[in-house]
Amino acid sequence: MKKLVLGVALAMVGAAAAGSAFAAGDGRPVVGVAEFTNQSAAAWWQGGVGWELSGMLSNELSSSGDFRVVERQKMQNVLEEQNLAASGRVASGTGAKIGKLTGAQYLITGTVTAYQENTSSTGGGLSFKGIGLGGKSSEAYLAVDLRVINTTTGDVDFSRTVEGRSKSSGIAVGVSRGSFGGSLAHEENTPTGKAIRAALVEITDYLDCVMVKRDSCVADYQAKEQKRRQGDKKALKLD
Repeated sequence: MKKLVLGVALAMVGAAAAGSAFAAGDGRPVVGVAEFTNQSAAAWWQGGVGWELSGMLSNELSSSGDFRVVERQKMQNVLEEQNLAASGRVASGTGAKIGKLTGAQYLITGTVTAYQENTSSTGGGLSFKGIGLGGKSSEAYLAVDLRVINTTTGDVDFSRTVEGRSKSSGIAVGVSRGSFGGSLAHEENTPTGKAIRAALVEITDYLDCVMVKRDSCVADYQAKEQKRRQGDKKALKLD
């Protein structure tokens, strides 16, 4: 009887250990998101926004269920200690140290390289006691240069320019606050906020495609990138 009980106990311990091993190494990429940087003239960019965008992207990646995401504060502490710019400049051997300290296999960096907004009158606006409602159409465009750095080799395994666009028109009485916080709280449900959200979702979908799914979606993104490049050439009037 004692042997039977001991055997059952050992089996349970073994099963628990196996379960823990599976949870610790379930095959999902382990990623950390660095502080975003800005090379645009975006007026909404101010202190703290870079890490706010990092946190928002981390949430998107975690919500997808296909990534294990290193907690933002841990990444922030390590990167600041290493004095690394979020532009992705990782010296030889430094990437491995980041991976060892945080557990991240990949370091994701993002740089806002372009931001444009436009507000125009659409006519038909209403006015009540001097307060204007509607009658305007607002657009926002955001471009983010994305890089995924392998912390083992220090190489950039994936890179892409991701775009986010939004447009709103009609009568707007007010906006509600949602997942945006900190310096970006006032941009919730504005064209700017929607463009930011669109870019972050696009980044998540792209990384899910090239790092996890690796199926026909890769060809779709290659075609989308080619279309973007052609559009840029036309805008710049290049031969």
